[in-house]
Amino acid sequence: MKEHRARLAISIIFLLNGLTLSAWVSRVPAIVDKLGMSTGSVGTVMMGMAVGAFISFPITGKLIDSVGSARTTTAFGLLFFGSLPVLALSPNPWLLMAALVLFGIGNGGLDLAMNAQGIEIEARGVRSIINSLHGFFSLGGFLGAGIGAFMAWQDLVPITHFGIIATINVAALVLLQRFLLPDLTSNKSDEPAPFFSFPHRSLWILGIIALCTAVGEGAMNSWSALYLNQHLGTSEDVAALGYATFSLAMLTGRFSGDRFVSAWGPAKLIRRSGSLAAIGLGVATLIDQPWSMLVGFVFVGLGLSVVYPLVFSAAGNHPTLPRGQAVAGTATVGYTGFLAGPPILGWVAQGTSMRSIMIIVTILCAAAAILAPATGKFARPKG
Repeated sequence: MKEHRARLAISIIFLLNGLTLSAWVSRVPAIVDKLGMSTGSVGTVMMGMAVGAFISFPITGKLIDSVGSARTTTAFGLLFFGSLPVLALSPNPWLLMAALVLFGIGNGGLDLAMNAQGIEIEARGVRSIINSLHGFFSLGGFLGAGIGAFMAWQDLVPITHFGIIATINVAALVLLQRFLLPDLTSNKSDEPAPFFSFPHRSLWILGIIALCTAVGEGAMNSWSALYLNQHLGTSEDVAALGYATFSLAMLTGRFSGDRFVSAWGPAKLIRRSGSLAAIGLGVATLIDQPWSMLVGFVFVGLGLSVVYPLVFSAAGNHPTLPRGQAVAGTATVGYTGFLAGPPILGWVAQGTSMRSIMIIVTILCAAAAILAPATGKFARPKG
């Protein structure tokens, strides 16, 4: 019974994470306009969040292994939710960048800790839930984007919007944290983990799968609309459908993924999902028409939706490494791909064509499918 309460609690925390992140993203234009930032300065300032996340990963891994994922989730959740209004209060770009470092520390730490708590709940005998948890994160993102659009339409300033979201989320977290589960002692280690959590050798293949998946997802976030608009010449409203179709497919895949994990196991599911994404996007790029690319983005969303959560789950179930160290190390590689992938793909496209982006993503999806058996080594049993 307490496992089911814990599952509900962590599901809501995943949703609140997505809600908070999309609240910020939805009001970026208003804050950029208020501070009079140029396009170049926006890119520099936004790096603050990435820097914060990278700072948080090794710290979070050590905290998970020392005080447990439940307490770590609560601590970083309070930091993440509580720092949201600070972004709207920043009077200049440099202080906004500093606030984003703090926000990124909260986001990165909460991301790792809540995944570790989800893996802990699975370890107590609850059937596979990791994909549906990520589905709640995606759902929170959709809700947050809708709320942000409504707030902007009502001309509510970001500080009011962020203050409402932060207050609700902090109150919810305080209520929910009592239902989270303490980690099993078998997850602990007497050996201190290194501060920088680069994956142990036994996790390198998992790290590569995470990297391939994160680059693919980052490419869809950054390039799907631009590909339709600039490469295929569609209107902006049609181009906007590119990311929308991908996101909806990913949401659908995450909420249905756990049932396929129970039926096939993680390795077989990743192999089939990666193949689905590679074949769908590959054929779409070969045809290279707006309709085919929209269909291809659906296949990529469905295919990639389950891979990253299952890689987290496999890392967290490593038989010898502490859970925090294993999850943090794998996340470091994946997050690197998510951040560095889109600009690198842009440089490649500048020297060749935008079609190269989709070809590279196709190859990465195929690589994830080929390497899928590595996830079965540490995965929890089916069921």
